[in-house]
Amino acid sequence: MQLGMIGLGRMGGNIVRRLMKNGHTAVVYDKDAKAVSGLAGEGAVGGSSLADFVKKLDKPRHVWVMLPAGKITETTIDELTKLLEPGDTIIDGGNTFWQDDVRRGQALKKQGLFYIDVGTSGGVWGIDRGYCMMIGGEKEVVDRLDPIFKTLAPGIGDIPRTPGRDGRDPRIEEGYIHAGPVGAGHFVKMIHNGIEYGLMQAYAEGFDILKNANIEALPEAHRYDLNLPDIAEVWRRGSVIPSWLLDLTASALAKSGELKEYSGFVEDSGEGRWTVNAAIDEAVPAEVLTAALFARFRSRQEHTFAEKILSAMRAGFGGHKEPEQHPDPKRQDAPDIVK
Repeated sequence: MQLGMIGLGRMGGNIVRRLMKNGHTAVVYDKDAKAVSGLAGEGAVGGSSLADFVKKLDKPRHVWVMLPAGKITETTIDELTKLLEPGDTIIDGGNTFWQDDVRRGQALKKQGLFYIDVGTSGGVWGIDRGYCMMIGGEKEVVDRLDPIFKTLAPGIGDIPRTPGRDGRDPRIEEGYIHAGPVGAGHFVKMIHNGIEYGLMQAYAEGFDILKNANIEALPEAHRYDLNLPDIAEVWRRGSVIPSWLLDLTASALAKSGELKEYSGFVEDSGEGRWTVNAAIDEAVPAEVLTAALFARFRSRQEHTFAEKILSAMRAGFGGHKEPEQHPDPKRQDAPDIVK
């Protein structure tokens, strides 16, 4: 199946590579001509402009936009809409705010265009591990795109099956879900990322306590000089708190027990804020997720070992780099700063 991809960054480029590796074809476009020529050298068809990109797609066209949430995605889709025809489909695989999906889907439907939102989890490792996807949109279009989603998904792998799931949608065990109508995919991904904040903060605080177990303020008999890399490693093996995040933490600590290469300045890309707002709208108490978000705000003013752990995890799963210049923590355009 053919897919058009706009945005060839950390995830967009690897999504294309995973598809081509498994027999699909791709037409690609990015403002960075080097990114386009690089993937063209690997077998994709490159577009020299947005218009040229659209012309090279077979009808009905399926265009995946993989750009940072906010203005750049909005502008790109607006320009793309003018070039597409009724029956074509736009897929937003970035971390877009779900209410923007609803608005956008309604507007495109009036023009005869389909709109799909795909919350995509997998980071820089997705090319090999696959991508967990949470999809919103009309069933007809989601089903039509199933060959793409099935290829990108991790597959069943060696994860034990959950008892009692017989007769349910088999796509779930493959690692992707049609969550509901337009907006549902990004809503589910938003909560996924909110939970991610909480899990990361729990690990970070735990390791910070372990690291400070030898401070002079404690009675000498109560001090422990603990080996954090070894503790992270042993927890990965048979404890009740293993996860990919713990794997990344263990890897970072094995390389540098003090994590001196990390400042502890921790960004947030928007989903945590939106998750807290959704909890407020629904009157759902979300103490852990809210505290985890606020801890990231605090990290921009003072840094602890816990924040270095957070930075190490973010670098591990998403390739996120700490900014050279730290933006104002009160900013409102977080999704445009970090993908």
